[in-house]
Amino acid sequence: MVTGTTATPRGDDQEKRTNGEEGRKNPVARFLKVLGPGLITGAADDDPSGVATYAQAGATYGYGMLWTVPVVLPLMMAVQEMCDRMALASGDSLGKLIRRKFTRGWRIAIGILLAALLVANCLNLSADLMAVGQGMELLHAGPAALWSAVAGAGIVVTLVFGSYDWIRRIFKWLCLALLIYVGVLFVSQVNWPELAAGLLGLHFQFSPAYLGLAVGVFGTSISPYMFFWQSQERIEEMEGEELRADGKAQPLSERSRAAAKRRQLGGRVDVFTGMVFSVLVMFAIIAATAATLGAHHKTVTSAADAARALEPIAGTYAGIFFAIGFIGSGILAVPVLAASGASGMAALLGKQWGFDDSPRKAPVFYILLGVGIIAGTVLAIFVNNPIQLLVLSAVVNGIAAGPFLVIMMLIARDRRIMHRYRNRALSQFLGWIATGIMCAGGVYGVWFTVTAG
Repeated sequence: MVTGTTATPRGDDQEKRTNGEEGRKNPVARFLKVLGPGLITGAADDDPSGVATYAQAGATYGYGMLWTVPVVLPLMMAVQEMCDRMALASGDSLGKLIRRKFTRGWRIAIGILLAALLVANCLNLSADLMAVGQGMELLHAGPAALWSAVAGAGIVVTLVFGSYDWIRRIFKWLCLALLIYVGVLFVSQVNWPELAAGLLGLHFQFSPAYLGLAVGVFGTSISPYMFFWQSQERIEEMEGEELRADGKAQPLSERSRAAAKRRQLGGRVDVFTGMVFSVLVMFAIIAATAATLGAHHKTVTSAADAARALEPIAGTYAGIFFAIGFIGSGILAVPVLAASGASGMAALLGKQWGFDDSPRKAPVFYILLGVGIIAGTVLAIFVNNPIQLLVLSAVVNGIAAGPFLVIMMLIARDRRIMHRYRNRALSQFLGWIATGIMCAGGVYGVWFTVTAG
């Protein structure tokens, strides 16, 4: 997508009308209106593979890994706010910003890394489709392979023929499915003193297996696909505001200071709400499985395993609710995984992308999107063990997360791109901490996966 540099009077008038309309709404309506890409990104982060990781942490180490919750939250907030601010400040997605920032040689290297991420996302979405099928099977709705195929086909049709606004509305409703995990927490017999000790890190262990799973928790919480999705969806949302005559996203630098401040504040509210929502679900899953599966020394390797194991301990409804939760999160996560890499690669190549563009106008984007989901659906139908797919996906994500964070940190401090919205001290501090943790975690995760295998 090519972003122009000139705002129009029509855009200023439109913005004033929009702000006036929003000002007449009550606070709750205004809050709900700003929720979008940030909330969807946070919810998609709790996909079935993430649910399985959190459930495994609770089942294996009880409350002993809850310290990751207060550590992960500020890092997720800082990283995703930076992604969002880069889109708002520049009017370009992360893929386009990489093209603007780096020379051709560096773009080739980043393109190779992005291609590896596309493969990892395909494997991950395949495992998520398997989980959707397994969840439907647990609800006695039919064979898992059939529902995996139905889900994959339905998602492709929706993405190709649906508008962005329609897709966003569907995604926002799917986010509600994850609240089920908070409900499961309340029907579990939680040991609150042990939970508090876990949050404070008093049960931390230095064993290789414990540290390996901790890396998995961080890796599934701060994943590269989230970086691309956040910026992609914010740009599509900005284009929908129609503040420019050419239909492109209007960056903050082209708006009045007051309008830019309001827009940036709305973005932060959206992102921070989404990250709190995501980490709340993470906390609920670890705590609930610690109180149930951990207390009974149950071993789980997938979200479906956790749902099956919960039924005899926490009741049939707990198992059913758990299954409904990861069915909803799986349907939400699959298009996020596919579209994030597809948009990033298309933008890096200088091609058009976006759900509001037709396949004829954005062929590279839709080809990558369709190939990813179709290949993932085929794997979901014919591969019976999703764990191998998730392990390989986790290794690739572990390798890619650190470098992509470095790339983002370099862009976010660039005055030419970010203008007055470049990283400040706190963003720099938290961003580099997240980068260091993910680089170190990626190296350890690869070493642990290789040596454990």
